[in-house]
Amino acid sequence: MMRVPVSFRKATLGAFAVSAVMGLALPAAPAFAQTQGPASVADLAENLLEAVVNISTSQNSPGGGSGNVPMPDLPEGSPFQDFFDEFFQNRQGDGMPRRVQSLGSGFVLDAAEGIVVTNNHVIADADEIEVNFSDGSKLKAELVGRDTKTDLAVLKVDPTRKKLKAVSFGDSDAIRIGDWVMAIGNPFGLGGSVTVGIVSARNRNINAGPYDDFIQTDAAINRGNSGGPLFNMEGKVIGINTAIISPSGGSIGIGFSIPARLAENVISQLREFGETHRGWLGVRIQPVTDDIAESLGMPNAKGALVAGIIKGGPVDNGVIQPGDVITMFDGKEIESMRDLPRIVADSPVGQAVEVVIIRKGEQQTVEVTLGRLEDSEQLASDESGGEDGQGQEEDALATASVLGMTVGELDDETRARFEISPDVSGVVITEVAENSAAAEKGVKAGEVITEIAQESVSSPQDVVDRITALREQGRRNALLMLASKTGELRFITLRMD
Repeated sequence: MMRVPVSFRKATLGAFAVSAVMGLALPAAPAFAQTQGPASVADLAENLLEAVVNISTSQNSPGGGSGNVPMPDLPEGSPFQDFFDEFFQNRQGDGMPRRVQSLGSGFVLDAAEGIVVTNNHVIADADEIEVNFSDGSKLKAELVGRDTKTDLAVLKVDPTRKKLKAVSFGDSDAIRIGDWVMAIGNPFGLGGSVTVGIVSARNRNINAGPYDDFIQTDAAINRGNSGGPLFNMEGKVIGINTAIISPSGGSIGIGFSIPARLAENVISQLREFGETHRGWLGVRIQPVTDDIAESLGMPNAKGALVAGIIKGGPVDNGVIQPGDVITMFDGKEIESMRDLPRIVADSPVGQAVEVVIIRKGEQQTVEVTLGRLEDSEQLASDESGGEDGQGQEEDALATASVLGMTVGELDDETRARFEISPDVSGVVITEVAENSAAAEKGVKAGEVITEIAQESVSSPQDVVDRITALREQGRRNALLMLASKTGELRFITLRMD
């Protein structure tokens, strides 16, 4: 229930007070006007409660019965030895598994098919899943599919055993900060609890997964609300309650919901395939900082900088290259690095899409065909990330000092000294000066400079020449592509003034 502050007028010492002192009659005090709070949401809640369910799960823990409590170490000849021997032997001998139960929330999405949506962490490792309805009835549920990256799960109950009421998704992109929302769920096992609040923020990243894009709300969300719906005032599901920030375990008015836009696509795939089929571009990316944008001649810092290409991936054909900045994907703007993984993942596998990139200061449009992320994960983890080099040329300059770094030839001696992979080519950094710009950016001896300002370098002389050319162009920053010992790439910018 929302508490509405009632304002009272303060009595002031004025003409009426003077009249009272003089014994004159005072006019009757006006009765307090009846106050009324915000419009009730009772009708809306009553219409939605039937579609929101409680999810109870149970699992068998290993037997042993002693609760994993070890046998105490008693001194030899202790009079308690026989007692403890009998107790622990009997407990370990019963072999009875323990039942561990947990509670969460969910909602019916499709009454005809018996589809129920909840969080993956609500049903994780469960041996049995039971859906409890607002009228007290219960149905066993089977798992249709789950997705750990977005923490979503789809369940199915038998719709012939009970008449179900479903709710539908709304447009989470249309929700605005300050809009009223309603959460219904099963906090602390208290089923059918309704709370109301507003949207506090959007596009929150709480480091819960690769596709974080949470709606933040101050509607009370507690333990047990996980998997429950967040409704707009039209009764549409615009979010799935998933996480809270709470030092005490209770609500402090900071809760997070998966937006319906993200959930709809994942749930559709889980219903159709039992697993997700996400698009995959096959690149490693990093943010475009102000320094990187300036070094690339970009007017502002936006997009996703391609730091490396995964071997065997969809763009391992040169159509996209390290150093490219992706600013638009399939007609959607890439404002920051975080936007690209979500947009690519939502794109169909095998679809040809147009990608707008900035390469060496020039905007280009290329076409790529997406692979499937799930099929690529082993490939991505196994690939070294190194790029095939162009070979090395002899040069009289064996070492050089630039921008606080000492660089040298990447020959057999330095490769063995720093344990650099044979696939890595470029110019090795042999020393980094303390308190230099390179040291501040985390550059370390043993890393290899493969490109400067998107031009390959293969000798210390190349490094000196590229830095000199950039200074002559009036550039203040140098964009370097560095390779680790194993070939993983990253970009940094170093000040040249």
